Amino acid sequence: MQRRHILAVGAITGWESLTHQALANGAPAPTEISREMPDAVLAGSARMRYFGFSVCDARLWVHPRFQLATYWQHPLALELTYQRDLKGAAIAQRSLEEMKRNGPIADDTAATWLTTMTGIFPNVSTGDRITGLQMVNAGTRFWYNGQMRATVADAEFSRLFFGIWLSDRTSEPRLRAELLAGLKS
Repeated sequence: MQRRHILAVGAITGWESLTHQALANGAPAPTEISREMPDAVLAGSARMRYFGFSVCDARLWVHPRFQLATYWQHPLALELTYQRDLKGAAIAQRSLEEMKRNGPIADDTAATWLTTMTGIFPNVSTGDRITGLQMVNAGTRFWYNGQMRATVADAEFSRLFFGIWLSDRTSEPRLRAELLAGLKS
């Protein structure tokens, strides 16, 4: 169990860049993203590693007029494809810890969000995919292996959740840079 928690910590903190093959070959967006954001473009991709182990691959999809300075005001999607088994509860716990880096969260709100994320994030295995889509001023939708899982109708949750990867307060600025590598300055 401790090993899985350590790997979940890596899901947020130990990224290594992917080759930009997906950017170069124009890999299509998954169905859930293309349906919700038909004009989505791939901003960048990264591979997360922790102590040398591949944890997951991440791809960030954005609207063509995306502006990083106001990322919470734009539709975007983050797709995570897992490279190993992880417990959903550990993913939820680490996500909450990283969300707290981006702004204060009241204790009761944190408890509610943790319960919500624990219900959304299943235990994952190699090849499983979780996609989060930010809906402007309306919250976040989550899919698991292309199947709708839940909607969190809370814009502040969405801002802090996607801030894990996009905020200038991220614990992994290199990951942030890789996920934004395909955007024009």
